[in-house]
Amino acid sequence: MPPKTPDIERNIELDFLRATEIAALNTLQWLGKGDKESADAAACDAIRGMFDLMDMRGQVVIGEGIKDEAPGLFFGEKVGTWKEGSPRFDIALDPVDGTTNAAKGMPNSLSCIAASLVNENGNPSLLDIPAFYLNKLAYPLAVRQAWIKDPKLPIDIEAPIEEVIDVTARILGKEVRDVVVSVLDRPRNQDLIEAVRRKGAALRMIVDGDIAAALAPAMHTSSIDLYAGIGGAPEAVLAAAGLRCLGGGMRAKIWPRDEAERQSLIDNGWGDKLDTQFMSRDLACGENIIFAATGISSGPLLAGVDVTGSIAITHSVLMRSRSGTVRFTETHHNLQKKTIHLRSTQTEKRI
Repeated sequence: MPPKTPDIERNIELDFLRATEIAALNTLQWLGKGDKESADAAACDAIRGMFDLMDMRGQVVIGEGIKDEAPGLFFGEKVGTWKEGSPRFDIALDPVDGTTNAAKGMPNSLSCIAASLVNENGNPSLLDIPAFYLNKLAYPLAVRQAWIKDPKLPIDIEAPIEEVIDVTARILGKEVRDVVVSVLDRPRNQDLIEAVRRKGAALRMIVDGDIAAALAPAMHTSSIDLYAGIGGAPEAVLAAAGLRCLGGGMRAKIWPRDEAERQSLIDNGWGDKLDTQFMSRDLACGENIIFAATGISSGPLLAGVDVTGSIAITHSVLMRSRSGTVRFTETHHNLQKKTIHLRSTQTEKRI
């Protein structure tokens, strides 16, 4: 019999989880200190340090910094050992999703990474859209399955949110008042917020951290039924990667901030995509996706880091699209022994 093909994802998935864990631990020193740049830099330093130890040929295809000039990691950055024959991964990441929350000591900040084995055809497996924002609608597996059976259902960015709420209530067997809609609290979402209130659905507004919010409708552990509104474009791709593992769905459409950004998108060859509704599989089209996240401060997806004496407890999720496996892990770190490898010093540092 021919030898079995090694399960590359199974072999490396825990390393991606370790990267988000140590990012959360290294960020803890900045939690509530009012300095989101330092928090982000600490997370990036830890993730880069972990990547330096990983036997892979990784390339960042979706990083951070487009909106807020964050410390990096950036598009095109190569990570991993890059040894000949090591697996190739496209990587999307947000070292701290919810930097404002972390800086203020508020709930709902986490560190997350999505990685996809590079497609054999060489096409990107995680779509980098050169826009600041996307208009998003995320929904649970039952809603996605209902739409597949009947594509005429108003599960659509262009559909009034009132209709989306009505059909979601019917599919989930709920009263409209019991449908919980999460929206990012921004002036650009004000019309949507008012429409949800007029409809009488339950509104849950978030200050920051829309990756966790977009994943929430697909999580069995969450009370959120829908996530809607305009949020970050890179965050949409990370959420899409997680939704590919969970089975939930998302629609997303480019939302130019102004005419200058619209023209920039046209000049960069995206003019014919401005009216496109991207689905989860369009944004995260790889067949072998890993998604890992660790809570920094507690949110709807994950509890934050909890420190008691010399023990730090992290709460994480690790998912794979191929198997549909979702693992929630609680890890106890002995701070008297625990060290993390930092890129900045190329040494092991005691937390």
